[in-house]
Amino acid sequence: MKVEVVKLPSGKDGTIELSETVFGLEPRKDILHRVVRWQLAKKQQGTHSVLTRSESNYSTRKIYKQKGTGNARAGSRRSPIFRKGGVYKGPTPRSHAHDLNKKVRSLGLKHALSSKLGSGNLVIIDKAVIKEGKTKALRKNIKSFGKKKLLIIDGPTVDKNFSMAVKNMPNVDLLPSAGANVYDILKKDILVLTKSGVEALHERLG
Repeated sequence: MKVEVVKLPSGKDGTIELSETVFGLEPRKDILHRVVRWQLAKKQQGTHSVLTRSESNYSTRKIYKQKGTGNARAGSRRSPIFRKGGVYKGPTPRSHAHDLNKKVRSLGLKHALSSKLGSGNLVIIDKAVIKEGKTKALRKNIKSFGKKKLLIIDGPTVDKNFSMAVKNMPNVDLLPSAGANVYDILKKDILVLTKSGVEALHERLG
Protein backbone atom coordinates (compact mmCIF):
# COMPACT_ATOMS: atom_id res chain seq x y z
CA MET A 1 0.00 0.00 0.00
CA LYS A 2 1.17 3.53 -0.77
CA VAL A 3 1.13 6.33 1.79
CA GLU A 4 2.00 10.00 1.33
CA VAL A 5 5.25 11.29 2.84
CA VAL A 6 5.10 14.66 4.61
CA LYS A 7 7.98 17.11 4.59
CA LEU A 8 8.34 19.15 7.80
CA PRO A 9 7.23 21.82 8.53
CA SER A 10 4.84 21.59 5.56
CA GLY A 11 4.55 20.12 2.10
CA LYS A 12 4.64 16.69 0.49
CA ASP A 13 7.59 14.52 -0.48
CA GLY A 14 6.09 11.81 -2.66
CA THR A 15 4.85 8.45 -1.43
CA ILE A 16 6.26 5.36 0.26
CA GLU A 17 5.28 1.71 -0.04
CA LEU A 18 4.19 0.06 3.21
CA SER A 19 4.15 -3.71 3.62
CA GLU A 20 0.70 -5.29 3.99
CA THR A 21 2.12 -7.90 6.38
CA VAL A 22 3.40 -5.18 8.75
CA PHE A 23 0.92 -2.30 8.40
CA GLY A 24 -2.14 -3.93 6.83
CA LEU A 25 -3.33 -6.37 9.49
CA GLU A 26 -6.71 -6.30 11.24
CA PRO A 27 -5.79 -5.27 14.83
CA ARG A 28 -6.57 -7.85 17.51
CA LYS A 29 -7.15 -6.50 21.00
CA ASP A 30 -6.26 -9.79 22.67
CA ILE A 31 -2.76 -9.82 21.19
CA LEU A 32 -2.18 -6.14 21.96
CA HIS A 33 -3.38 -6.73 25.52
CA ARG A 34 -1.00 -9.66 26.03
CA VAL A 35 2.01 -7.71 24.78
CA VAL A 36 1.21 -4.61 26.84
CA ARG A 37 0.78 -6.74 29.98
CA TRP A 38 4.13 -8.41 29.26
CA GLN A 39 5.84 -5.01 28.88
CA LEU A 40 4.33 -3.52 32.03
CA ALA A 41 5.11 -6.65 34.07
CA LYS A 42 8.78 -6.33 33.10
CA LYS A 43 8.79 -2.70 34.25
CA GLN A 44 7.16 -3.45 37.61
CA GLN A 45 9.79 -3.26 40.34
CA GLY A 46 8.42 -5.84 42.74
CA THR A 47 10.34 -4.34 45.68
CA HIS A 48 7.35 -4.34 48.07
CA SER A 49 8.28 -5.98 51.36
CA VAL A 50 7.07 -6.35 54.95
CA LEU A 51 8.67 -7.61 58.16
CA THR A 52 7.86 -11.20 58.95
CA ARG A 53 7.73 -12.65 62.46
CA SER A 54 11.42 -13.52 62.37
CA GLU A 55 12.40 -9.99 61.18
CA SER A 56 10.34 -7.79 63.55
CA ASN A 57 12.36 -6.02 66.24
CA TYR A 58 11.06 -7.44 69.54
CA SER A 59 12.50 -9.61 72.28
CA THR A 60 11.87 -13.33 72.02
CA ARG A 61 11.21 -13.48 75.77
CA LYS A 62 7.87 -14.99 76.72
CA ILE A 63 5.56 -12.09 77.59
CA TYR A 64 3.78 -13.60 80.56
CA LYS A 65 3.44 -16.95 82.25
CA GLN A 66 1.63 -19.74 80.51
CA LYS A 67 -1.28 -20.07 82.94
CA GLY A 68 -3.23 -18.04 85.45
CA THR A 69 -3.33 -14.64 83.73
CA GLY A 70 -6.74 -14.96 82.10
CA ASN A 71 -5.13 -14.30 78.69
CA ALA A 72 -4.64 -16.66 75.80
CA ARG A 73 -1.27 -18.40 75.75
CA ALA A 74 1.32 -16.28 73.94
CA GLY A 75 5.01 -16.88 73.51
CA SER A 76 6.30 -13.72 71.78
CA ARG A 77 5.47 -10.09 70.96
CA ARG A 78 6.55 -10.85 67.42
CA SER A 79 3.36 -12.78 66.79
CA PRO A 80 1.13 -11.35 64.00
CA ILE A 81 -1.76 -10.93 66.47
CA PHE A 82 0.06 -8.14 68.33
CA ARG A 83 0.54 -4.53 67.27
CA LYS A 84 3.87 -4.09 65.47
CA GLY A 85 4.27 -7.83 65.30
CA GLY A 86 5.38 -9.63 62.15
CA VAL A 87 3.09 -9.78 59.12
CA TYR A 88 1.70 -13.17 58.15
CA LYS A 89 2.21 -14.09 54.49
CA GLY A 90 2.94 -10.49 53.48
CA PRO A 91 4.49 -9.44 50.14
CA THR A 92 8.19 -10.12 49.57
CA PRO A 93 10.52 -8.83 46.82
CA ARG A 94 9.99 -10.71 43.57
CA SER A 95 10.01 -10.30 39.82
CA HIS A 96 6.66 -9.81 38.10
CA ALA A 97 8.10 -10.58 34.65
CA HIS A 98 6.75 -13.49 32.66
CA ASP A 99 7.66 -15.09 29.35
CA LEU A 100 5.95 -14.26 26.08
CA ASN A 101 6.66 -16.00 22.80
CA LYS A 102 8.84 -13.95 20.44
CA LYS A 103 6.36 -14.49 17.59
CA VAL A 104 3.54 -13.03 19.69
CA ARG A 105 5.67 -9.99 20.59
CA SER A 106 6.49 -9.42 16.93
CA LEU A 107 2.86 -9.88 15.93
CA GLY A 108 1.78 -7.41 18.63
CA LEU A 109 4.04 -4.72 17.16
CA LYS A 110 2.59 -5.34 13.69
CA HIS A 111 -0.95 -5.01 15.06
CA ALA A 112 -0.04 -1.78 16.88
CA LEU A 113 1.38 -0.28 13.66
CA SER A 114 -1.65 -1.47 11.69
CA SER A 115 -4.06 0.05 14.23
CA LYS A 116 -2.42 3.47 13.89
CA LEU A 117 -2.59 3.33 10.10
CA GLY A 118 -6.18 2.07 10.15
CA SER A 119 -7.31 4.87 12.48
CA GLY A 120 -5.58 7.55 10.40
CA ASN A 121 -3.09 8.34 13.16
CA LEU A 122 0.06 7.31 11.30
CA VAL A 123 2.18 9.98 9.61
CA ILE A 124 5.27 9.33 7.49
CA ILE A 125 7.84 12.15 7.30
CA ASP A 126 10.97 12.38 5.15
CA LYS A 127 13.40 12.75 8.08
CA ALA A 128 13.63 13.90 11.71
CA VAL A 129 16.46 16.41 11.47
CA ILE A 130 16.82 20.05 12.53
CA LYS A 131 19.78 22.43 12.30
CA GLU A 132 19.74 23.51 15.95
CA GLY A 133 18.87 21.52 19.05
CA LYS A 134 16.29 24.05 20.22
CA THR A 135 12.73 23.27 21.25
CA LYS A 136 11.43 26.47 19.66
CA ALA A 137 12.67 25.37 16.24
CA LEU A 138 11.07 21.94 16.61
CA ARG A 139 7.74 23.41 17.72
CA LYS A 140 7.56 25.33 14.44
CA ASN A 141 8.15 22.13 12.49
CA ILE A 142 5.41 20.13 14.22
CA LYS A 143 2.87 22.87 14.92
CA SER A 144 0.45 21.24 12.44
CA PHE A 145 -0.08 18.41 14.97
CA GLY A 146 -1.39 20.84 17.58
CA LYS A 147 -1.27 19.63 21.19
CA LYS A 148 -1.60 15.94 20.40
CA LYS A 149 0.83 13.46 21.92
CA LEU A 150 3.38 12.27 19.40
CA LEU A 151 5.73 9.30 19.20
CA ILE A 152 8.42 9.76 16.56
CA ILE A 153 10.30 6.64 15.47
CA ASP A 154 13.45 7.19 13.41
CA GLY A 155 15.89 4.76 11.84
CA PRO A 156 18.73 2.89 13.62
CA THR A 157 20.08 6.21 14.93
CA VAL A 158 18.47 9.55 15.82
CA ASP A 159 19.62 13.07 15.02
CA LYS A 160 21.42 14.61 18.02
CA ASN A 161 19.88 18.08 17.60
CA PHE A 162 16.39 16.64 17.15
CA SER A 163 16.82 14.53 20.28
CA MET A 164 17.92 17.57 22.32
CA ALA A 165 14.93 19.61 21.15
CA VAL A 166 12.46 16.83 22.04
CA LYS A 167 13.66 16.62 25.67
CA ASN A 168 11.80 19.81 26.62
CA MET A 169 8.53 18.71 25.02
CA PRO A 170 6.42 16.57 27.38
CA ASN A 171 3.99 15.51 24.63
CA VAL A 172 6.65 14.30 22.20
CA ASP A 173 8.82 11.18 22.45
CA LEU A 174 11.61 10.10 20.11
CA LEU A 175 12.84 6.53 19.69
CA PRO A 176 15.22 4.72 17.34
CA SER A 177 13.67 1.87 15.38
CA ALA A 178 15.11 -0.70 17.81
CA GLY A 179 13.09 0.92 20.63
CA ALA A 180 9.72 0.67 18.86
CA ASN A 181 7.27 -1.07 21.18
CA VAL A 182 3.54 -1.69 21.49
CA TYR A 183 2.91 0.19 24.75
CA ASP A 184 4.48 3.48 23.63
CA ILE A 185 2.79 3.31 20.21
CA LEU A 186 -0.68 2.81 21.69
CA LYS A 187 -0.16 5.40 24.44
CA LYS A 188 0.38 8.28 22.01
CA ASP A 189 -2.25 9.96 19.86
CA ILE A 190 -0.18 10.01 16.67
CA LEU A 191 2.66 7.79 15.48
CA VAL A 192 5.22 9.55 13.27
CA LEU A 193 7.66 7.43 11.28
CA THR A 194 10.58 8.61 9.19
CA LYS A 195 11.45 6.94 5.88
CA SER A 196 14.45 5.27 7.48
CA GLY A 197 12.23 4.22 10.39
CA VAL A 198 9.83 2.49 7.99
CA GLU A 199 12.71 0.68 6.28
CA ALA A 200 14.11 -0.46 9.65
CA LEU A 201 10.70 -1.74 10.80
CA HIS A 202 10.21 -3.60 7.52
CA GLU A 203 13.59 -5.24 7.99
CA ARG A 204 12.89 -6.04 11.65
CA LEU A 205 9.38 -7.44 11.18
CA GLY A 206 9.73 -8.90 7.72
